[in-house]
Amino acid sequence: MKATKGKVDTRKGKKEELRPVEDRTLGKRKAAIKADNSRRKLTKKAKLGKKDANKPKRPPSAFFVFLEEFRTIYKQEHPNVKAVSAVGKAGGEKWKSLTNAEKAPYEAKAAKRKSEYEKLMTAYNKKQDNTDDEEEESEKSKSNVNDDDEEDTGEEDDGGEDEDDD
Repeated sequence: MKATKGKVDTRKGKKEELRPVEDRTLGKRKAAIKADNSRRKLTKKAKLGKKDANKPKRPPSAFFVFLEEFRTIYKQEHPNVKAVSAVGKAGGEKWKSLTNAEKAPYEAKAAKRKSEYEKLMTAYNKKQDNTDDEEEESEKSKSNVNDDDEEDTGEEDDGGEDEDDD
């Protein structure tokens, strides 16, 4: 009789040791879903990694034009404050308190920078189109040259059968 009670007790002990959901191993389906998500992250990173160093930087908005000037003033008034976040918060509060008339010069500067940026971008895009066309032409010319070389040497395709086959 005692032997059967001992077996029952061990089973109860196992039930009491149930692990929380977070500690359990993943099932097949959940593991597959996680694998798919990791692949997506890799492809997004690969797309983001293709930055051109020659591409013009986007122009700052009116707020950031204001913040450039505000930073120098704020640092003169508060030389002990080194935190960037403190300068940003103070700048944001100041920007909110400005009237539209006070914001106008910053918006004008931002518009001017935006027009310059658009000119640079059109020139950049034209340059990119030209380089893409040249690359396509060079690839075509390389393939034509390689085809001509094969014809000149008298090489013929015999269907992939070599004399050395055993």
